[in-house]
Amino acid sequence: MTTARTVLAVALALVLLPLGVAKIAAVPFMRRAAAHLGMSPGLYRVIGVLETAGVAGLLLGLATIPLGLAAAAGLAALMVAAAVAHLRRGDPPGRALPAAVLALAAVAYAGVATAAAG
Repeated sequence: MTTARTVLAVALALVLLPLGVAKIAAVPFMRRAAAHLGMSPGLYRVIGVLETAGVAGLLLGLATIPLGLAAAAGLAALMVAAAVAHLRRGDPPGRALPAAVLALAAVAYAGVATAAAG
């Protein structure tokens, strides 16, 4: 287990887990965000479940590299989709930037995990 992989997994978990749980719980802030993006609360809950599962996969992936790779790929795709959703909505690029940065962090995790596996 590399330090870089651990740091990336924990950093992604610290950001994405609270957001995923808030989406699942449909807290008012997340309901407003879903409405802003034209998404139903149910779809936003599904996204929260995917984020939470991705975080679990990253953390478990510290022990099982293939699981971490799959989780990182899923989270990267989810974050790219989030960035695209913001841009399609007409939000300024700065609103899409956090999702893009998280996607890059997930890709970095996958790169580090691949290097550790090889």
